[in-house]
Amino acid sequence: MGGNQTSVTEFLLVGFPLSPRMQVLLFGLFSLLYAFTLMGNGVILGLISLDSRLHTPMYFFLSQLATVDISYACNTVPQMLINLLSPAQPISFAGCMTQTFLFLTFALTECFLLVMMSYDRHVAICLPLRYSTIMSWRVCISLAGASWILGVLLAVVGIVLLLPLPFCGPQKVNHFFCEILAVLKLACADTHLNELMAVAAGVLGLVGPLSVIVVSYGHILRAVLRIQSMEGRRKAFSTCSSHLCVVGLFYGTAIIIYVGPHHGDPQEQKKYLLLFHSLFNPMLNPLIYSLRNREVHTALRRRLEKGTPL
Repeated sequence: MGGNQTSVTEFLLVGFPLSPRMQVLLFGLFSLLYAFTLMGNGVILGLISLDSRLHTPMYFFLSQLATVDISYACNTVPQMLINLLSPAQPISFAGCMTQTFLFLTFALTECFLLVMMSYDRHVAICLPLRYSTIMSWRVCISLAGASWILGVLLAVVGIVLLLPLPFCGPQKVNHFFCEILAVLKLACADTHLNELMAVAAGVLGLVGPLSVIVVSYGHILRAVLRIQSMEGRRKAFSTCSSHLCVVGLFYGTAIIIYVGPHHGDPQEQKKYLLLFHSLFNPMLNPLIYSLRNREVHTALRRRLEKGTPL
């Protein structure tokens, strides 16, 4: 076979090798969770766009996070649901590469968005008198745009290194979607450079941003401890608690998958961790922000009392 010639025109996604009865049960459960993901994030987007009281930098970034979560889930979950009903459904080579690219884009964009959200909280708590000046709408849009651009650029690097590889068989991707490391295992060539780049992207896109978040919250903690009143401290912590929960869920699972050590069957472990990452994280994010946020509760109550559809 020639150097960069690709003979494989489609891949088969193995998904979860379970009994037919269990697959139907999981199809129903995952479909319900997927619907909750779309509904929860859709409600967050609707509230933020309709309620002028939520037109602030914090909720602007939350709307960006909700958009990423919807996109993230829509990229991976429908294919998984199809495979649960009809196992080993083929996906075209172009479709697989597109899914890989979009997965990387949305995952990396969320990494950077969480950093921007921590910066917003840092300015709000550490520099409250200058908050409106520093976090102007121009700055917010620039930070959100930078998150998307960085996510796309790093995803392009990954896909550019993947596309020239020859794929001559086997066709079975041991995953429920075209995850980049699972696809790399099928290449008929040396993939050490690609794997090294994946680790480098993991460090750049996960460990780097997480370090920035940790430093930001170090400054926030120091500023909060200087507040004299307990009510002031409680209010300051409450504005950060939701973001910290989301950061812990997202970065915790992502670092375990791509950076941390593995034992036993790492491929199967990654598959189930990515299921949590792709399905549960996007569903839990709006719940975390709505359950712990009085302003979101109030905005939702106002909409329901007015009878305005979201």
